[in-house]
Amino acid sequence: MMTLGRIAANLFWMSRYVERAENMARLLEVGYRMSLTERGEDESSDHLLSMMRAAEVDDIFATKHDVVDVSTVAHFMLFDIDNPSSVRSCLDAARTNAKSVRTAITTDMWESLNSTWIEFSQIHPRQVLGNRLPSFLQWIKQNANQFRGALLGTLMRTDGFAFAQAGGFIERADNTARILDVKYYVLLPQSSEVGGDVDIQQWTMILRAASAHRAYRHLYRDRYRAWNIADFLIFRKEMPRSLAFCVTSVAAMLGMLEQLYGEPSSCHDEAIKMAQRLTTSDMDKVFAEGLHEYLTAFIASNNGLTDAISDSYNFY
Repeated sequence: MMTLGRIAANLFWMSRYVERAENMARLLEVGYRMSLTERGEDESSDHLLSMMRAAEVDDIFATKHDVVDVSTVAHFMLFDIDNPSSVRSCLDAARTNAKSVRTAITTDMWESLNSTWIEFSQIHPRQVLGNRLPSFLQWIKQNANQFRGALLGTLMRTDGFAFAQAGGFIERADNTARILDVKYYVLLPQSSEVGGDVDIQQWTMILRAASAHRAYRHLYRDRYRAWNIADFLIFRKEMPRSLAFCVTSVAAMLGMLEQLYGEPSSCHDEAIKMAQRLTTSDMDKVFAEGLHEYLTAFIASNNGLTDAISDSYNFY
């Protein structure tokens, strides 16, 4: 088994940063497509601002820019090195972590990540403006999928695999919560839209951002309803980007580490508790609390789980 500490942390955060790069592309796609429903693409967009608030990068953006339009926000979310969650920053951090544990990952994993970084570095921001933006965001998602495919298909099922997978699923859960939070105001209990007509076009965008559009239609076979969409992305374990699926997967990886090391860990207990809270809750309770409040609490718990893993396995 690998030595705990720095190597474990590198593998954990390598996967998190690859997942985050993809997730930033997904959030930007939601904000971009929603902004097209407003008066003009070049005007200030409330949808883009909501997207950045969900990603918790709006304060950084505000220190640098006065206008919230598509081109400015796209550059900030994709290329700005001052934004620690930009795709460039995430890919750079993922590659740095991977380089530090080059002997602990496979050649396929390294080549996938390194080639993505090289190709991304050669792209000029002007090349992906306007109607070319969606295809570039798709390229980012495809390359993240390629890296995950290399991880799943070539990495031995040892503790390194468990740390890498745990990091990826924690980041994915965070992103799903944030995607839902982009349009939380439509789902608030006091909203007149609950139980009535919702903006079908925008809800389609939310589902597409989570790669859940076709799966949702297969499962529910009806129109887009706020209640069902939230249930699908929070509680349905069949959906690989749902909160329930991600937390259950993290708990499984931490359980694998317990078996490999032969000793219990407090972070595994915390993951089990989070999974149980999702199992025993339902949409009635979520709406009674308020979706925004529920998602905010989940993100905080997810961050707490990261801290617990770091403490249990001596990340530094």
